[in-house]
Amino acid sequence: MILSLMELRNFRKHINTNLRFSEGLNYIVGGNGIGKTTVLEAIYLMCSTKSFYAKDSEMLNFDATEFEVKGLFNGITTDKVRVYYNSAEAKKYYFLNDKIVNKSSDVIGKFPVVTLTPEDHSITQGSPSERRRFVDSVISQSSKTYLNILIDYNKTLKHRAVVLAKLSERITPSLLDELDAWTENLINNGSEIISHRKNFIGRFNEYLKQSYFRIMGNEELPEIKYQTIDIEERADIKARLKELINQNRENEIRRGTNLIGPHRDDFIFEINGINLKTFGSQGQNKTFQTVLRFAEFFYLKDITGITPIFLLDDVFGELDAFRASKVSEYLKEVGQAFITLTDFANFKYLSKTESDFVIKLQDGEPVYA
Repeated sequence: MILSLMELRNFRKHINTNLRFSEGLNYIVGGNGIGKTTVLEAIYLMCSTKSFYAKDSEMLNFDATEFEVKGLFNGITTDKVRVYYNSAEAKKYYFLNDKIVNKSSDVIGKFPVVTLTPEDHSITQGSPSERRRFVDSVISQSSKTYLNILIDYNKTLKHRAVVLAKLSERITPSLLDELDAWTENLINNGSEIISHRKNFIGRFNEYLKQSYFRIMGNEELPEIKYQTIDIEERADIKARLKELINQNRENEIRRGTNLIGPHRDDFIFEINGINLKTFGSQGQNKTFQTVLRFAEFFYLKDITGITPIFLLDDVFGELDAFRASKVSEYLKEVGQAFITLTDFANFKYLSKTESDFVIKLQDGEPVYA
């Protein structure tokens, strides 16, 4: 899959910007605040229906009342994407081949996208929710079934939390019946989520090891371990989840919150059997974050049969010369990628072929070098 053209109208600092892209590497170059990351944000918006870090209203230029992002994707078929936002309505519209798409779930996975940004430090160093978000994002782009189960599970959590909060104040038969209904949904969807995650980690670890080897060689061995309900000796995930929820029923009612389920899972990242979050150096954390995204890229490519778009925002400035050189070499195998840099001349170890583009942004306008 290739993004060949993109148009930005009143999208942050891009008042009227037209961009054409290489099928290989696209280096987006410019000073701070010039709109480099915004280009990646617009691509991510078309692929996922949302920004990777901002609300819809925050993407609008200060002097405008609406923004528009258009793109042309070429693959087995040619797809036109248009995203339009109107501040008066406070509403965003997504169009695919001139037809409106009302559900994000109908878009996610159609244009697989992988994003590596400085914010990825939260995956290895942040809370369990960040690691769950990473895993869920990868599986959701490769499995529509998982995405729909996850959406339903999150809705169930919210409804069940409301019932538990009411029960913590006053117990009534009707509320207990309602709790039982939501609990059944939680068990059904929760057990499916755990099963999908277990299968995913078992397969994804091989991609992780391959990508880590490409950058670090045999010096270190990475692994992800799935920390969930204790099912080591139980084949029936659903039965064990039900058992744990029943055991914690009174405690959940007393505390008014959901205590058991895959929303409490964690994923432990290790290097040579050592917990990365607890004992890893900054260099090891950054390397692991980078490798995670390469592993995600090749995993999605194999599972979906579609080559994802790879977005790298200000990554090379945080890597030492050795790791940056290895990452640059590895990018040759990716296909189309978009890489933001402040100054291409400062990264002489980066590879550039005749088919690659260096796009310099000057006051938002692209200049092709």
